[in-house]
Amino acid sequence: MPLDHENVIYLDNNATTRVAPEVVETMLPYLSNYYGNPSSMHNFGGQVGAALKDARASVAELIGAAPEEIVFTSCGTESDSTAILSALCTFPEKRHIVTTRVEHPAVKSLCENLDTLTGRKHRITWLPVESDGTLDLEQFRQSLTEDTAIVSVMWANNETGVIFPVEEMAQIAHDHGVLFHTDAVQAVGKVPINLKETAIDFLSLSGHKLHAPKGIGVLYVKKGTPYVPFLNGGHQENGRRGGTENVASIIGLGKACQMAAANMEEENTRVKALRDKLEKGLLENIPKALLNGHKDKRLPNTANISFEYVEGEAILLHMNQLNICASSGSACTSGSLEPSHVLRAMGVPFTAAHGSIRFSLSVYNTEQEVDFVIEKMPSIIANLRALSPFWEEE
Repeated sequence: MPLDHENVIYLDNNATTRVAPEVVETMLPYLSNYYGNPSSMHNFGGQVGAALKDARASVAELIGAAPEEIVFTSCGTESDSTAILSALCTFPEKRHIVTTRVEHPAVKSLCENLDTLTGRKHRITWLPVESDGTLDLEQFRQSLTEDTAIVSVMWANNETGVIFPVEEMAQIAHDHGVLFHTDAVQAVGKVPINLKETAIDFLSLSGHKLHAPKGIGVLYVKKGTPYVPFLNGGHQENGRRGGTENVASIIGLGKACQMAAANMEEENTRVKALRDKLEKGLLENIPKALLNGHKDKRLPNTANISFEYVEGEAILLHMNQLNICASSGSACTSGSLEPSHVLRAMGVPFTAAHGSIRFSLSVYNTEQEVDFVIEKMPSIIANLRALSPFWEEE
C-alpha cells in the first residue's frame, strides 16, 4: 500500500518537491479537454499555444528575463548539457572549461566524459572550495585563459545549499571574453534572481525543484548569446529545441513560477526560521554533530549535518521507520560506501562525511514536524553509535 503523504514528514525538497495542488489544477485541462498541438494552424491548437505563451512569460518574470530568452527543455540536465555543448560548438577552437569540484553530476559527468562524447580533447579546470564550501574568486579569475570556451558554476550547491557569487563570476568571465553558465536548479524560487542585471549567458532550472512536475526544465539564453541547439527537429522554441512541447507540464511550471514569486518572502523568513530551529536543535542535542557549509551564505531551506561515527544510510533507515524523509551525503556504489564528492572537496573528515544528512525544507513544512525530528534524532544517533566500534562518548 502506498504511504499516505499526510503521514510523511518530507524534508527532502532538494531532491524533488511536492507538485502544488494549484499546479495540478492548472495542468488538468491540458491533459484532457485542451489536447491540441500548439503548433497547429487551427484555433483549437492556437489556444494551447496562447497558454504556452503565458507560461513562458511567468517563467521569465520569476528570473528577470525576457520571454524570448526562455527555452523549454525536459529537465535541468538537458539544459546544462545544451549550454555547455553549445559553447563548444560555437567556439570549436577553444578546448578549456572552468567548473567546480562540487557541481551536480549533470555538469560533473558531462565534463568528465566530454572527450568521449565529442571525439576531441578538452581541458577541465576543477575549482576547489574552502572548508565552508565557498569559492576563491581570485583563483577563479586566474583560471581563465584565451582557450576558455565556457564557465559553468552552480548558483547554489544541492547538498550544502552554499550560494556561489555567480553574478560577480559572470562579469569576470565576460571581462575575459568567456561565456558563463549557471546551474540554478536549487536557487530558482528560493533566492531573488534578476538576470537583466547580470552578465549570465545561460541559466538552467528544473520544474520539480519548485513544486512543478518532473520532466520539465528551462534553459535561459541571454539575448545575443551565440547558441547551437542540442535537439534538432521542428521549429519549436523558435528553432532552439526540437520536439513537440510538453504542454501540460509547461503550463504547470508557469503556475509554479507565479507561486514561487509570491512565496519568496516566506521561503526567506518562515522556512529559514524552521531550518535554523532544526539545525540548532540537532547541533545542541547531539554530540559530535557538525554543520557542513557556510553558516550564512546558504539557501534558506537547506541544512547538511554530519553525525560522526555513524553511516548516513543507517540513519536514513531509522528515520524512514518514523516516516521522516531526508537524504544522505554519501552514496552506495557496488557494495562500498563512497563519501559525497562535495564533502570530500570541502575536506570534511572521513569519520563525519559518511554520516551526513541533508535536510531540505519547503513552504509545506511545519514547526510541529521540525519539533518531531528534533525529538527523535538524538536517540537514533545514540543507538547507532552504541553499535559502532569507533564511537567513544566523551
